[in-house]
Amino acid sequence: MRRDDHGQPFYAAVLEGACRLAIDGEAEIVLTAGDFVLIPAASAFAASSLVAPSAGRAPPVKVGPGVFRLGPPEMPPDLRMLVGNCTFASDDVDLLLSLLPRFVHVRGVGRLAMLLGLVNEESRAHRPGREVVLARLLEVLLIEALRSTTGPTAPSGLLRGLADERLAAALRRMHERPTVPWMVAALAREAGLSRSTFFERFRREVGVAPMAYLLAWRIALAKDLLGREGAGVAEVAERVGYGCASTFSTAFARYVGRPPIHYAREQRAQPRSPAPLNV
Repeated sequence: MRRDDHGQPFYAAVLEGACRLAIDGEAEIVLTAGDFVLIPAASAFAASSLVAPSAGRAPPVKVGPGVFRLGPPEMPPDLRMLVGNCTFASDDVDLLLSLLPRFVHVRGVGRLAMLLGLVNEESRAHRPGREVVLARLLEVLLIEALRSTTGPTAPSGLLRGLADERLAAALRRMHERPTVPWMVAALAREAGLSRSTFFERFRREVGVAPMAYLLAWRIALAKDLLGREGAGVAEVAERVGYGCASTFSTAFARYVGRPPIHYAREQRAQPRSPAPLNV
């Protein structure tokens, strides 16, 4: 089974059996029961059976609501997986994806295994409210998977930065008070580190320099304000930490590719989803 389209985050949970997963640009891995994989940017990937493949490739056969079978019908199944797509209801998906690992593979986490067991049980049953319960379980499953990416061996990104107690203090200040004219030295004091140590540690853990992260955060806030509230450019500039509208417009156009007034018109002409994450 191969998927080549990009854009929608993809996840898969192995309920029974095992398979190979090959993500373009990454080493092949073997997934076994209890494993969870999230590919935030939906890179091209292929999944294949551990047993010898049959001749030809039969199309998936629907055997129930949302349930499909792949492979020869006369052969007993050697794998059961729960797969799906996520949609990030945000205009700043690029910022989010840049701060997430290229892919998340979780194995041997007790809480995650418990959730997978509940998902497996609920997916097999046909009790009232099945779809609602599955949707909530999947939301928690995704949160637990992202939690598991923290730690010294995790890829750099926002989650790894938030797991660092010193860096988390500086990140919280940037999030809470974007209008403050932050400089690296001031953020370093919030983190209780020297300027040079803070800068290198932030860049290593988060994956971008502190001022680049602050710029991305301010632009993300500006995009939300321009699209949702109908505020003028001067007001938005002030609310995200810029002293004048022209400086803000220049920074916004350089980062987004078009002036804020054009961006605002485009966004207000489009319907917006109120949910931060749809699963």
